[in-house]
Amino acid sequence: MNQLQKGDKKLLNAWVFYDWANSVYSLVIASAVFPLFYMALFSEDQSYIHVFGTEIKNSALISFVTAAAFLVVAFISPLLSGIADYVGNKKFFMKFFCYLGALSCIGLYWFSLEHIYISLLFYFFGLIGFWGSLVFYNSYLPDIAFVEQQDAISAKGYSLGYIGSVILLVISLVLILSSPDEEKIMQMRYSFVMVGIWWIVFSQYTYYHLPKGNTNSQKVTTAILFNGFKELKKVWISLEENIVLKKYLTSFFVYSMAVQTVMLVATYFGEQEIEWESEGAATTGLITCILLIQLVAVLGAILTSKASVKYGNITTLIFINCFWIVLCVAAYFIKLPLHFYIMAALVGLVMGGIQSLSRSTYSKLLPETQDTASFFSFYDVAEKIGIVIGMLVYGIIDQITGSPRFAIVFLAIFFIVGVLLLRKVPKK
Repeated sequence: MNQLQKGDKKLLNAWVFYDWANSVYSLVIASAVFPLFYMALFSEDQSYIHVFGTEIKNSALISFVTAAAFLVVAFISPLLSGIADYVGNKKFFMKFFCYLGALSCIGLYWFSLEHIYISLLFYFFGLIGFWGSLVFYNSYLPDIAFVEQQDAISAKGYSLGYIGSVILLVISLVLILSSPDEEKIMQMRYSFVMVGIWWIVFSQYTYYHLPKGNTNSQKVTTAILFNGFKELKKVWISLEENIVLKKYLTSFFVYSMAVQTVMLVATYFGEQEIEWESEGAATTGLITCILLIQLVAVLGAILTSKASVKYGNITTLIFINCFWIVLCVAAYFIKLPLHFYIMAALVGLVMGGIQSLSRSTYSKLLPETQDTASFFSFYDVAEKIGIVIGMLVYGIIDQITGSPRFAIVFLAIFFIVGVLLLRKVPKK
């Protein structure tokens, strides 16, 4: 096969298609079906499980496992970045993490409380496989696209990934809702298998056309392995001279903890705390809320972008953080499905906005002469460490109090601190 040239439309479309392949994980496994499946394994009067030598609340347990997985991801991301930058066969590493994640999703078919340790390992490695493959996937962008093509092709990838994941989620939803109550759990297990197969099958088009990597075929030495950490250290040192960027990054680190945690625990909260009419109504309602958040997030990103043009990035971020504070406090009082639908719409509105604006604000504050790839690697690691802290805080409060309501309200503190720190960042 003749190797496609950089900038070739077929090559760009092949790269984009991996978003279609892997985004089903983030929507079906991380956000929608798996949380419902996991909580359904516990009876109404059983919300604790004996694991790791102690009694742990079900939702707290999954929070701790998620935090552990993101801690591993935060550590290995710089290692993988170092490898991706220097080793020729980056396609091998991308495939490895892709198959690790996809096969782990298929392994969730056998998830059970009786075999909780191996079950949690499937969940753990699914998350690591997803994020690990993204490191190499993202590193391909400058290899396959010219600078003037990169923004458009990256946006196309996100769009295609959103469409693909929604299609599979809707298929899963139809299969689950059309089944009798006693078969719904089994249909959820089938959806995990579909995610794994979808991920593997559709990624083949990407692998067929992507080059192995750059032409450098060095062996992985210790210096290369730890190059990613050296780059992060350089960024850390440079922040001492760039006070504005340091102040902004500190504020982002704090409020991002809460944003990412809410994204990851929303379905668990809704399943536990909302008074649904029946189990079927809960399944329908919660997956509908996830889809609602996805749709409204697009609108939120557009509105936020327009607001930032008129009022400035920092002022807009302060307003959005204040809105988040109100949502966290309000979450303590919501009980009815209608309230949860309204909350989902409002969360979607500010979730899409705060994520897109945070990243673009960071990009604007970067020094022009520096290596932006290293700065964004630092940004990603900071975000993942924030997820670790946020999930741990949520899990600990949930475990101690027995209610996620207190944990959600506590997250408001992160947004309050975020606002105070943002106020110290110069508006221009």
